[in-house]
Amino acid sequence: MRAFTADDLLACYARGVFPMADARQDRRLFLVDPTRRGVLPLDGFRVSRRLARTVRSDAFDVRVDTDFRAVIRACAAPAPGRTETWINHTIERLCLELFARGVAHSVEAWRDEELVGGLYGVALGAAFFGESMFSTRRDASKVALTHLVGRLRAGGFRLLDTQFVTDHLSTFGAIEIDKTEYRRRLEAALAAPGDFFALPADANGADALGAALA
Repeated sequence: MRAFTADDLLACYARGVFPMADARQDRRLFLVDPTRRGVLPLDGFRVSRRLARTVRSDAFDVRVDTDFRAVIRACAAPAPGRTETWINHTIERLCLELFARGVAHSVEAWRDEELVGGLYGVALGAAFFGESMFSTRRDASKVALTHLVGRLRAGGFRLLDTQFVTDHLSTFGAIEIDKTEYRRRLEAALAAPGDFFALPADANGADALGAALA
């Protein structure tokens, strides 16, 4: 059987399916095509007043694409209440290849030169497929998400795919839509241009928040 490649992975995103694995050490992966899909409407992003103050304060040094490997490994690491992950070594390897091509990106929250939170995903056209996030300090991943949304809005993106909706994501405005509606939005986003670096890589919290809520 032919090996699953990074090109195959991109083709999956483009047709609306995404990969998962049963465990970190399981080399196999399977493709998921949910009946209901999670998205975070970029024009409906919500931030609490407390979080907005944290973002503006630049309590974290937010960086883009400086340590993608560390972010994906932190997302795959065991966490309280979760001993396993869907990010196996195959998915990690493929995403690292997409990062090398400039298609996958990470938004990272640093404090005192320590990576304490962040997220990663894949950009195609004006669609961004958010894969996973992690946090070891309060609000670190939330700040990274706010910077991501600001970056996507500044760059003309039309779709932020969250795959599923969690209680955490729903506080930011994430919703579920049916498969037909998702495919319609995906097709429109893939046909449009998106610039992940329209917002400078060193944009501060006020710039990111302003773009996210514009």
